[in-house]
Amino acid sequence: MAILGATLPVVREVVTSTVLANAHSGVGTSFAKPGAAWVGRTGWMRDGNALRRRVLFVNRTEVKALGAIRSALVEPELLAPIGNEESGVKKLQQLVEEVSKSGDGRARVQRVLDHAMKMPRLPAEAKVSENRVMGCTSQVWLTVDLSSDGRVHFGVDSDSEVTRGLCSILLEGLSGATADELLAVPLSALKGLKVGVESQSRANTWSNVLLTLQKRTSMLIAKKAGLSTVERFPSLLITADDVVAQGDFAKAQARYLSPDQSKVEELAALLKEKQIGVVAHFYMDPEVQGVLVAAQKLWPHIHISDSLVMADRAVGMANAGCKHIAVLGVDFMSENVRAILDRADHEEVSVFRMSADHIGCSLAEAAESASYISFLEEASKTPKSMHVIYINTSLETKAQAHSRVPTITCTSSNVVQTVLQGFAQVPDLTVWYGPDSYMGANLAEMFRQMLSFSDEEIAAIHPSHNRETIAALLPRLKYFQDGTCIVHDMFGKDVVDRVRQGYGDAFQTAHFEVPGEMFALAMEAKQRGMGVVGSTSNILDFIKKHVSESLQRGFEDHLQFVLGTESGMVTSIVGGVRKLLADYKKTHGTSNVKVEIVFPVSSEAVSATSSSNTNVAYESTLAKLPIVPGVSSGEGCSISGGCASCHYMKMNTLDSLLRVCRLVGTAGEPLLTAHHARAYTALIDGQTLGDLGCEPILHMRHFQASGSLPDALVQHICS
Repeated sequence: MAILGATLPVVREVVTSTVLANAHSGVGTSFAKPGAAWVGRTGWMRDGNALRRRVLFVNRTEVKALGAIRSALVEPELLAPIGNEESGVKKLQQLVEEVSKSGDGRARVQRVLDHAMKMPRLPAEAKVSENRVMGCTSQVWLTVDLSSDGRVHFGVDSDSEVTRGLCSILLEGLSGATADELLAVPLSALKGLKVGVESQSRANTWSNVLLTLQKRTSMLIAKKAGLSTVERFPSLLITADDVVAQGDFAKAQARYLSPDQSKVEELAALLKEKQIGVVAHFYMDPEVQGVLVAAQKLWPHIHISDSLVMADRAVGMANAGCKHIAVLGVDFMSENVRAILDRADHEEVSVFRMSADHIGCSLAEAAESASYISFLEEASKTPKSMHVIYINTSLETKAQAHSRVPTITCTSSNVVQTVLQGFAQVPDLTVWYGPDSYMGANLAEMFRQMLSFSDEEIAAIHPSHNRETIAALLPRLKYFQDGTCIVHDMFGKDVVDRVRQGYGDAFQTAHFEVPGEMFALAMEAKQRGMGVVGSTSNILDFIKKHVSESLQRGFEDHLQFVLGTESGMVTSIVGGVRKLLADYKKTHGTSNVKVEIVFPVSSEAVSATSSSNTNVAYESTLAKLPIVPGVSSGEGCSISGGCASCHYMKMNTLDSLLRVCRLVGTAGEPLLTAHHARAYTALIDGQTLGDLGCEPILHMRHFQASGSLPDALVQHICS
């Protein structure tokens, strides 16, 4: 059990020597000092995976005085609510209503400016970076204090008068409220304000100030109660001049950001001599990515991206004269490269994988299961069905699926548009999505959320849809229930709870493959301009966009991004961010922007050696496996679980790449027989499996280029 990062022994001490009481539905947990007249309550508390009964003693006066934080009690109804959490919301909503009904747009703006004039300025010494509110277009500073009677007092200021006015409404509505009241204020309380110069950035600022206020209040309460605040996740702090790793996991990531120059030169020389192009996935080991990024300056035919672009870049390299392509990824990626090269009339170009062993993928393998075949068989019996399959599957899977149900591939960045376009073009269509269960569930949840949008907001997402069409399509969206990525699976409730507590005011990024909790967190942040849900490329673009905007504003800033995907992304992120910071410094002479990339992983998600008998036995077991999860450099999966890296991707080592390059074009090349990408020549319905498996990919490319599904696919669905 943990409360704001407190470990179980600390919580036991709280239970036995101070007191823990739940104030209201898990929102208000209060602490009472020992030595007073206690009122006893019996309840259940979590202890690991077990529940243990505890007797809680409460002094109502002390509890009210010390305020509240979120609770881990299993039965929050055991104690009656303390204080009136509704009062803070009502007072704030009254002020919002007064401004919104104060005349036309000009009058409402003047009313906001009047509020700004009444708010006292913060002193100069309070306008420092640690008091800045993240994600605001203008500069906003916030100070928070918790008085001895348990009331929250805060000061706020901004370099924008309209923003000052909006913040003054928060100040007037909430300052002096109890901690219970303040922590119970939902973001929805801020909706409905009609100022007259409507701006999404100002609405975002208002939400960000409230979230930051609640976070800092919780931390003050924990400190006053003698508890530790939230345990920090490992992170990388990037500036124009340096990258500083904070925590062991981050240090493992940062170790190879400055690669061994001798290896860089050796690799570039081999690639140039033997005309080898390299396509690699974002999730590569940091050592490999560091060397590849540096080698790009010496040999241009190196590309790092998500899986969709890899095959296209390989064709471009072949067109430029490369005789071989080295693929750094899992096996379905090298198979796709092989098939696309063949269709582009480059059968003579050899394609190499980086291991003689199978380089698997838990998600791709889920689509090869008997349960997925049953899923497809059900789809094949349903009239007007279209199968939308995630690009991260094998070519054979795509072929087998397309032989049963009309199939189009998708990526995490275009899945929403693909599904909506299908429903727009084919009346009474049923869409079958797979194999990623989290992505399917997130897709359905996104459409459910759209039911609360206006028709105009829905049309901005897809012009052919409105609330009526979204409601009609939801029952006809089916998704596979048993397929996950072993890395994205880690971003569940426990991780998200810690992110909310310690990083709720940060920028949130999430791959579409994460569990619903992380998806919901990023979607909430997206609504206030602080989040993104999508592909690895979408995440990278989002981070670079906000860094660029911060640099353009020209003032000191500290941006914090929670990385809700595989940790291998960080090499490309660091490269992109450092270039932006360095270019700005070169032009302007200085750069005051700091960018922190936070890895929301268990502190145990770092492999470590130990002399304990348990670990020795564990390592002995691993030694017998053909593929060892994680890597020896300290990055990977802990013994207790909590993977932050894909151990399949980490089979693409720098040593294996150098070995393949050294053997290509020599008498030793036959040793690479098992390294050749698989080419599919078996026939299905008179077509080679490779050709049939490429058709869903070509359908997607037609859709990306034209904005509509190809006629051949539509006819296939309708027939």
